[in-house]
Amino acid sequence: MSEHDRIARVKQHFEASIKTKQLTMDALLPPIVQAAEMICESLKNGGKVLSCGNGGSAGDAQHFSSEMVNRYNLERPGLAAVALTTDSSTLTSIANDYDYSRVFSRQVEALGNEGDILFAISTSGNSANVLEAVKTAQAKALGIIALSGHSGGKLSALLNDRGIEICVASDSTARIQEVHLLVIHCICDLIDTQFAPQE
Repeated sequence: MSEHDRIARVKQHFEASIKTKQLTMDALLPPIVQAAEMICESLKNGGKVLSCGNGGSAGDAQHFSSEMVNRYNLERPGLAAVALTTDSSTLTSIANDYDYSRVFSRQVEALGNEGDILFAISTSGNSANVLEAVKTAQAKALGIIALSGHSGGKLSALLNDRGIEICVASDSTARIQEVHLLVIHCICDLIDTQFAPQE
């Protein structure tokens, strides 16, 4: 492949990413605002956000948590958030003693309280362990924000009207993940505006 062809190939990725963002923007704006409001309300009432996902979505869950605990863009107090994807001893013991589908739900059972938020991320909407986490969160009266893709999969059906779904309508996992990161940054920015000291 020539350098010209490689450059053209990379350009196609940029263009596809831009197009996906443009095509999904209008549908995503209201639930992004609603999700930020739900998180702010929970935090102001002493709650916390538990986030989970697999693979790239695990990275997104950790990214979100780090932006909350540390800071996103504005100086503000640290905010309570825990990524359920980071403790290898906990993850492997649950997977070993029970099943991998329970690695997040068991942590929600242990750490989640009524009024907390579960931020559940699945590009397909069909990740078994994310679905189990949502079921447990529903049983414990946590608020639920689902970041999904394609048509929302089983996650969309499970949520019904019991949470906020931010679904990126695309068939490309890469494009979905790229929009997920933008969504996370938008939510973090809105949260910043609520918790940064007002000048």
